[in-house]
Amino acid sequence: MKNGKGNKGPGRAVFIVAELSANHGQKLSHALKIIDAAAEAGADAVKLQTYTADTITINSDRPEFIIKSKNKDWSDKTLYELYQEAFTPWKWHKKLFAHAHKRGLVCFSSPFDPTAVRFLEQLRNPIYKVASFEVVDIPLLEAIGKTRKPVIMSRGMATLSELSLAIKTLKKFGTKDITLLQCISAYPAQSEDMHLSNIPDLAKRFKVYAGLSDHTLDNDVSVAAVALGARVIEKHLTLRRSDVGPDASFSMEPKEFKSLVKSIRAIELAVGSPSYALSAEEKENHNFRKSLFAVADIKKGQRFTARNVRSIRPGSGLPPALYRTVLRKRASCDLKRGEPLSLRHLR
Repeated sequence: MKNGKGNKGPGRAVFIVAELSANHGQKLSHALKIIDAAAEAGADAVKLQTYTADTITINSDRPEFIIKSKNKDWSDKTLYELYQEAFTPWKWHKKLFAHAHKRGLVCFSSPFDPTAVRFLEQLRNPIYKVASFEVVDIPLLEAIGKTRKPVIMSRGMATLSELSLAIKTLKKFGTKDITLLQCISAYPAQSEDMHLSNIPDLAKRFKVYAGLSDHTLDNDVSVAAVALGARVIEKHLTLRRSDVGPDASFSMEPKEFKSLVKSIRAIELAVGSPSYALSAEEKENHNFRKSLFAVADIKKGQRFTARNVRSIRPGSGLPPALYRTVLRKRASCDLKRGEPLSLRHLR
């Protein structure tokens, strides 16, 4: 994925995204502080959500519009009430983008209808995020695809056929750069439900980069995802989980997010790329390997035998793989006990 931070793909740094979501509590100053916290924690990007209650739903108290959820901050509200509380005011976006850029962060957003896409284009939004619930919104995907911008899309509840259609739609309308995030649409999500093995499978199956949108309450799942090849990690960030808000209860606090970034950077270095070259430390320890030595005095012309040649430490003699070859040879010169064997000693 190409963006303001450079190429993100195999051999490149994991792209760490702090999700602002509704954690601003309808206070611009609070939103700006969360962006500051993301920068100080070492995130690469901050992600917004661009919708209003009227663009994402309608104001209705019919049973279909009443939320029934284990999340106590959501349950029994109407969808309209929830999104009235959660939406990020569009008049803030320009300031949020500018502040993120000032702090060295990529700022981008999830639009939830074509009007949001048009609005974000005015702000030169560099990446589009497709939220997991929006994977099936083909008109929205058409509008996003027409921007030809990179897309990060959360899988959520999408079936493989729905994902396939979503990807085909984005590509048909102009998007070529797509990253799929494994995601469980539960808030919070449980570690045992995460199916992280989907990450390499999604990358292989759809020939895209893959990553994780993580709604669990600790670092373990995200760190494991990086070990499995995740190139993008997205996690909600709040100043305090005790803050009132629909997303605060499953978001990370700044110190936790900083710890996550540190762990991801350590793990991505450990994963690295395929290499069988010796590390500097291994080169120093190479002499602790075994090799072939004279373990008794040997006269010139004397045959090498199991009694006068052994495979022992250190590693300064011939490799043990030549042991049988050595036993078929005679000494080309006198050898002292403890002398490492070399090819010039064989005749």
